[in-house]
Amino acid sequence: MPESLFRNPVLKSLSPEDFALLRPSLHRVELDIKAQLLIAHQPIRNGYFPERGIASVVATMTGGRQCEVGIIGYDRMTGIAVILGQDSSSNETYIQVAGNGWRLPVEILRPAVAESPSLRTSVLDYAHAFLVQSSRTALVNGHSKIEERLARWLLMIHDRSDGDKIYLTHEFLATMLGARRPGVTTALRLNIKDLSVPSAARSRLSTASD
Repeated sequence: MPESLFRNPVLKSLSPEDFALLRPSLHRVELDIKAQLLIAHQPIRNGYFPERGIASVVATMTGGRQCEVGIIGYDRMTGIAVILGQDSSSNETYIQVAGNGWRLPVEILRPAVAESPSLRTSVLDYAHAFLVQSSRTALVNGHSKIEERLARWLLMIHDRSDGDKIYLTHEFLATMLGARRPGVTTALRLNIKDLSVPSAARSRLSTASD
């Protein structure tokens, strides 16, 4: 497939010469729900460039409690630790909305980033954007009510989705928000218009109950 037809901007923004460094090693993959793209504390073997679908970057506390610390859609890639010179991450990354994309072995990605100015710029821009997203998530989680956190999260997912419906369970939402399931269920029952969410967006949000 020619570079012009790629949707992922990390790949689409490359110069033809730099894209040629990656193209032979890019493999088209289906990204199924719950598919693990990165396992915590284990060597990162591949970077993934989603074309469709959404992945969650999730942190785990001692005792097993989890909370989402970042979202990766078609606009980004997995493997920020590799970009920053690390071999593994303390977080795991898995698919929460099924889709497809491209897989690239780390042994190809690393030297390509070192050799390619446009790829290096693109992935460092991604790393910065991801850190900004994570810092805003920490700020909101620390100072906002669960209703506001939920509305923000749903809109972030919708911005990265192709359709107008989002099918998720209350329990999954609780994990993503680091909250208790009853609190999420109560928040979902509120009239979202009271949270100043644009009406056009409200009409396109849908969740599935357990």
